[in-house]
Amino acid sequence: MAEITLLDGSIGQELVKRSGDRATPLWSTQVMIDHPEMVGAVHADYFACGATVATTNTYAVHRSRLERVGLEDQLQRLLDTALGQAEAARSANEGGRIAGALGPLLASYRPDLKPDVTFAGERFAEIVNLMADRVDLLLAETVSSLQEAQGVFAGVASSDKPLWIAFSVDDDDASKLRSGEALRDILPLIAVHKPAAVLLNCSTPEAINAGLPIIAQAGVPYGAYANGFTKISDGFKSDFPTVDALTARNDLSPATYADCAMAWVDQGATIIGGCCEVGPAHIAEIAKRLRAAGHTIT
Repeated sequence: MAEITLLDGSIGQELVKRSGDRATPLWSTQVMIDHPEMVGAVHADYFACGATVATTNTYAVHRSRLERVGLEDQLQRLLDTALGQAEAARSANEGGRIAGALGPLLASYRPDLKPDVTFAGERFAEIVNLMADRVDLLLAETVSSLQEAQGVFAGVASSDKPLWIAFSVDDDDASKLRSGEALRDILPLIAVHKPAAVLLNCSTPEAINAGLPIIAQAGVPYGAYANGFTKISDGFKSDFPTVDALTARNDLSPATYADCAMAWVDQGATIIGGCCEVGPAHIAEIAKRLRAAGHTIT
């Protein structure tokens, strides 16, 4: 039996769903502005379900995104809000770790935007420096190209916090990143930069099943957390999209998703959880399955 880190599930998408508010390009950042207490409630629910890591609602809190709507001067305040809500939930839970989320600098699933590595490194470093004293690890999510990965590595180079880097693969061909580059081409980068863990995220469970054996070759702890979207639509790949351009699957029940997650554990994954459209009920089911199989949740 193994020691398994159980991540939480969707944070941003869960906030959007719970708020019931009109979707905006700011996504869950807007929800946090309007309903900050909702962020802590989501973290608390995941801890209650068995998750041991709270992922901060900072995925979309980037200066480059805030500049579009005249809120760049709110960067520090928004980070403080997200971190404070995660800290309060952890305190109430009497334990757990906080992962500082680093989402794509410009947009999700848009490797075509090709953010300059030096520029990306500077922007990521700013976020990392503002969060570092209040998180246990850094979690770079939905990395869709080698260039995006290089920007992340540049941004965390001066930090002593462990980095977990999560790549998003093509839903139809998991041997490729969303950029079309071979997933196996991340292996030399992992060897050079030595993150504490490598994961697959925000892709379908089926794609993750196929991609996991490739990242297993990285020589570091690995894992996965899938989304529950039918696909990433062309509409969502436009400039300044809103999440109503995406459709949730209706066939991914907690039991079905837990089947997938336990299969990842059987393949050697030691870090599992959920991404968009995977909620507390899914995480609770995974926790139940892990305990029933004799695994230790850490």
